[in-house]
Amino acid sequence: MGVSRRIGFGAGLALAIIIVSSGPISAQDANTRTVDQYTCKDVMREHGGNRDVTIAFLHGYLLGKSGRATFTIDDLHKQTSAFIERCLDNPSERAVDAMSKIKG
Repeated sequence: MGVSRRIGFGAGLALAIIIVSSGPISAQDANTRTVDQYTCKDVMREHGGNRDVTIAFLHGYLLGKSGRATFTIDDLHKQTSAFIERCLDNPSERAVDAMSKIKG
């Protein structure tokens, strides 16, 4: 994986962590979703950068829930590959559950 890919992934993860830690959004509209609503199939249907951001968000969401503030980029890459494989095999599984099992 190239340096630009690693920088992009790290930036996406940082953005996801900021979004998760910024607190709840008070106004609800038609675009408001919960993390639990997304299935693996929903994530896999995203294209390119959107899929990367969604997966980075899941990493950041679970990192925030764990109370940890450190992570290893190489581990995140391995977990991302495992997550994608799991989702391809289990499209109806909730994405957050699939990622939780990968991070185990």
